[in-house]
Amino acid sequence: MTTKDIQQALKDAGFDPGPIDGVRGRNTIKAIKQFQAANGLAVDGLLGPETSVVLFGNQARAPVEFQIPATVPWLEEAHMLLGIQERPGRGSNEAILDWAEDLELHSYNDDDIPWCGLFVAHCVGSQMTEEALPTNPLGARNWAKFGHEVSPRLGSVMVFWRGSPNGWKGHVGFYWAEDDEAYHILGGNQSNSVSITRLAKNRLLSARWPSTGLSDGGVVRTAAKNGRLLSTNEA
Repeated sequence: MTTKDIQQALKDAGFDPGPIDGVRGRNTIKAIKQFQAANGLAVDGLLGPETSVVLFGNQARAPVEFQIPATVPWLEEAHMLLGIQERPGRGSNEAILDWAEDLELHSYNDDDIPWCGLFVAHCVGSQMTEEALPTNPLGARNWAKFGHEVSPRLGSVMVFWRGSPNGWKGHVGFYWAEDDEAYHILGGNQSNSVSITRLAKNRLLSARWPSTGLSDGGVVRTAAKNGRLLSTNEA
């Protein structure tokens, strides 16, 4: 189901998610928690299998080729931001600066400062309101201590080295798919934009999952090197 489906179902059940706009914002998260509390469910703001059954019952929903699972809302937020770019030259993209302001990272004031960690922090922090972010989330390698370690899977936070495996430089983004040689990473500050980029598998330091996230089956997606998705498998 899509976020719009969830919002409409919440509204029909008497819980106000705000506008039916497909954006999983604070009002939608609050409505999910209110619905869960009213129905004796775990109050986590996530649409896991138990909440989904109570909210949707046996309603039939049209199948689609692929949807980002509702259990990984941070990836849905990341996907919605594809195409966001730095402002070239003087000045900054206000959207990127707003992410830092929302996270109270007041020292971040210029999108020339690397923002891959900021992008991940925004996506996770805006959707997982109870999740602890790393100390100094702007540092890509600091995400190697985030949540808990998992095998690479759809939506996992992927931490890579840059320059040297033993150095301090790094990059962080979200698993989108993989081919034989590389992970396809949905991330920020990739060619100065939010994009999907191939990163060599031998550069991976760690794959992480939010501590407050729901456990999943470990969706692994196989893609061609040009990014065309070939299959989806359960790890």
